[in-house]
Amino acid sequence: MSAAVPEPAAVSARRRRTREQLLAVLARHDALSRAELARLTGLSRSAVGACVSDLVEQGLVGEGPATAAPAGPGRPAAVVRLRRGAGIVLGLDFGHTHVTAAVADTEGRILAERGEILDVDGRPQQALDAGARLAHAALAACGATMDEVVGAAAGIPGPIDVRTSVVREPTILASWIGLDPEAELGARLRRPVTVANDADMGARAEHLYGAGRGIDDLVYVKASHGIGAGLILGGRPYRGATGIAGEIGHTQLPGAINWCRCGNQGCLETVVSVGAVRRRLEHVLGGAAPDRLPPMAELAASPAAARVLTDAGRTVGRVLADLVNCLNPAAVILGGELGAAGEPLVAGVRESIDRHAGQGGAGAVRVLGGRLGERAELLGAVAAAIQSSSAAGPAVTAVTRPAAPAAVSR
Repeated sequence: MSAAVPEPAAVSARRRRTREQLLAVLARHDALSRAELARLTGLSRSAVGACVSDLVEQGLVGEGPATAAPAGPGRPAAVVRLRRGAGIVLGLDFGHTHVTAAVADTEGRILAERGEILDVDGRPQQALDAGARLAHAALAACGATMDEVVGAAAGIPGPIDVRTSVVREPTILASWIGLDPEAELGARLRRPVTVANDADMGARAEHLYGAGRGIDDLVYVKASHGIGAGLILGGRPYRGATGIAGEIGHTQLPGAINWCRCGNQGCLETVVSVGAVRRRLEHVLGGAAPDRLPPMAELAASPAAARVLTDAGRTVGRVLADLVNCLNPAAVILGGELGAAGEPLVAGVRESIDRHAGQGGAGAVRVLGGRLGERAELLGAVAAAIQSSSAAGPAVTAVTRPAAPAAVSR
């Protein structure tokens, strides 16, 4: 099956609800005509027709003649049937201020998702409860149950010890230290759950679906409240001996003196976390408070803001230059909230790598903006769930792109 291009993040809530309504109704019936779908959902025939056409193109439903003979003369009406694969998977994304759960089939096509805003950092048990609740809500939205789930995975914004599955220090998730998210989520969902750092999930998604598609050696940088890197080496995620590979946010910078949450001074993330950059932007632009500034993509259009973002890119790039020398990746992909700044940030990173990386490494590496934006970590969790599923098997390394990753209000 050829890969489908993901829909834009601005997919309307109405279109998402239409899709989920049709999938839920089809899950409860063997076959329905378009007219019957319109009657059962209360949707207009034009809305049903457009959505059915999309679902047929994406391979989620089939449309053909009814198996029973028509009641009257004439050709039987075509009916729509849900195409059930070998199973479905769950992907969960725990951000600092949100939780999102997505249901997908084992080819990576998103069927439904649900999201909620809450304090993930300070309320771990409530966040984990929300993850389980949202998972069940997403399943119900597409007419599925937990019994059909063949794989589940989640990303959290903190380092996890691969030997014990426990959240490690130093981490912005101070309330999570010593917690075992795999065991906690597994108990709530009543099935095994693979949990990894969110940068690792973002790297997996950009490798399979985004800017890193077809690139088997890459560094993905999630630049948000902290700075972390996810590594894909030889086509596989690399997490290191204990799971903290890529924790570049705690690289110390010469001359930097701000205290970091890890207890050291001058860590990278004290200089170029999204909060620190927004404070500089507020000072330069002389406008709203940092938490009320426009999104990074809009700010990047201002020449003054672009200079601040390019300078932030140079700082990140100086640290990445050493990583490029060590790993010799083919690409560096910039994601996270700061990564949404696009070209100004990319230009700064490119400049520092060209200047500080060895001649061979600098010339070989491409610096790219991520294509999946804030959805990268969620889609990476979906990919990890597919890989962990017994239905897909351990050799799944090139699943198709999600056919319709709809936006979730947060």
